[in-house]
Amino acid sequence: MGINTEKDVEANLQIGPTDLGMVRIFIEANGVEIPMDFEPEEAQEIAEEILAAAKAAKATK
Repeated sequence: MGINTEKDVEANLQIGPTDLGMVRIFIEANGVEIPMDFEPEEAQEIAEEILAAAKAAKATK
Protein backbone atom coordinates (compact mmCIF):
# COMPACT_ATOMS: atom_id res chain seq x y z
CA MET A 1 0.00 0.00 0.00
CA GLY A 2 1.38 3.36 -0.97
CA ILE A 3 0.41 6.97 -0.50
CA ASN A 4 -1.58 6.93 -3.77
CA THR A 5 -3.47 3.69 -3.05
CA GLU A 6 -7.08 4.43 -2.11
CA LYS A 7 -8.69 2.45 0.69
CA ASP A 8 -12.30 2.41 1.83
CA VAL A 9 -11.56 2.70 5.55
CA GLU A 10 -13.18 5.12 7.95
CA ALA A 11 -11.02 6.55 10.71
CA ASN A 12 -11.31 9.12 13.46
CA LEU A 13 -8.50 11.60 14.01
CA GLN A 14 -7.96 13.71 17.12
CA ILE A 15 -5.11 16.12 17.73
CA GLY A 16 -4.40 17.93 20.97
CA PRO A 17 -1.98 18.67 23.78
CA THR A 18 -1.35 16.20 26.58
CA ASP A 19 -0.91 17.10 30.23
CA LEU A 20 2.78 16.21 29.86
CA GLY A 21 3.44 18.95 27.27
CA MET A 22 3.36 16.66 24.24
CA VAL A 23 1.17 16.88 21.15
CA ARG A 24 -0.87 13.74 20.61
CA ILE A 25 -2.22 12.57 17.28
CA PHE A 26 -4.79 9.88 18.04
CA ILE A 27 -6.16 7.68 15.25
CA GLU A 28 -8.91 5.09 15.65
CA ALA A 29 -9.92 2.80 12.79
CA ASN A 30 -11.60 -0.61 12.73
CA GLY A 31 -11.31 -0.91 16.51
CA VAL A 32 -7.58 -0.17 16.51
CA GLU A 33 -6.39 2.86 18.48
CA ILE A 34 -3.04 4.46 17.66
CA PRO A 35 -1.83 7.25 19.96
CA MET A 36 1.28 9.05 18.73
CA ASP A 37 2.99 11.62 20.97
CA PHE A 38 5.36 14.27 19.64
CA GLU A 39 7.49 17.00 21.14
CA PRO A 40 6.03 20.43 20.20
CA GLU A 41 8.90 21.06 17.76
CA GLU A 42 8.23 17.74 16.01
CA ALA A 43 4.53 18.59 15.81
CA GLN A 44 5.37 21.91 14.16
CA GLU A 45 7.50 20.09 11.57
CA ILE A 46 4.60 17.71 10.87
CA ALA A 47 2.23 20.67 10.50
CA GLU A 48 4.61 22.29 8.00
CA GLU A 49 4.76 19.04 6.02
CA ILE A 50 0.96 18.84 5.95
CA LEU A 51 0.71 22.44 4.73
CA ALA A 52 3.33 21.80 2.03
CA ALA A 53 1.45 18.69 0.89
CA ALA A 54 -1.84 20.65 0.77
CA LYS A 55 -0.15 23.33 -1.34
CA ALA A 56 1.26 20.70 -3.72
CA ALA A 57 -2.13 18.96 -3.94
CA LYS A 58 -3.83 22.25 -4.87
CA ALA A 59 -1.26 22.79 -7.61
CA THR A 60 -2.14 19.47 -9.25
CA LYS A 61 -5.78 20.44 -9.77
